Amino acid sequence: MLTLDIYDVNITKVLLLPVTLEDVKLSYEKVMQAKNFIVGTKQTVKALRNGNVKEVLVAMDAAPMVTAEVINTAEELNIPITYVDSMKSLGKACSIEVGAATVALTH
Repeated sequence: MLTLDIYDVNITKVLLLPVTLEDVKLSYEKVMQAKNFIVGTKQTVKALRNGNVKEVLVAMDAAPMVTAEVINTAEELNIPITYVDSMKSLGKACSIEVGAATVALTH
């Protein structure tokens, strides 16, 4: 089992999330099987505010300043957040050639 340390932008809290490699693999598979998803932080925040998101995936290696607004908005709206290990792998799961800091699975 892995433990992922998530630090928010203000360094006011640390979340210790126990995850298995299988959990991370399943998260990537969710994206690959999803028919509707949005890639990128600005687009994810917009979709969250419009009520179109059922789950958010956040890459652990993305800069906290990039992902903070997505995480805060999702938490405010009680949208599930799944953390994955790599921007590169998240981008690949979305069939794009660059990394993705966040992905929103939409309705």
